[in-house]
Formats: sequence, C-alpha cells, structure tokens
Amino acid sequence: MAEAIASLISDSESPVVRTGYVVIYAPRRGNRKRFPENCVTLHASEADAQAAARPDQGYHAAVASGPSRSSEGFRLFYLVRWLN
Repeated sequence: MAEAIASLISDSESPVVRTGYVVIYAPRRGNRKRFPENCVTLHASEADAQAAARPDQGYHAAVASGPSRSSEGFRLFYLVRWLN
C-alpha cells in the first residue's frame, strides 16, 4: 500500500524558514549575506546572542533567516542584520 507523502518528509527538511538571533563565525564580516549552518549558532534571545559574541575572535551577533537548502545541497542561513 502506498504511503502518504507527508510521512515521507522528515521534520528536519521542513520548508519553513525561521528568523532568529544567532552568532555567526565570520573572521572578516565583509559583504557576505549567506553563511553555511556550521558557522552559525542559534540563540534564544538577542541578549543571549550578544553575550555569546566575541567580535575580536570573529564571532558576531546577528539576526538571520534559515536554514534553507541551497541549489548545491548546503543548508544556509541568510543575514538579516548584524547586532554589533
């Protein structure tokens, strides 16, 4: 018997992209607007992200949307704005 399509899609591949507070490892902030998920740490609040940021070591607090899957198969976060 055929399975319903909903049961074949895992929750981790959900198409819903969320915007939240993060710390991004970016030694040179520059003009990049997208970052792979292994460079991004999620935080519950702006205060938590600000507290975890270490700009002198390349860890910057930000607001970002993601993760979403790129055409190359990577999971990316998209920068909304820097907090520091």
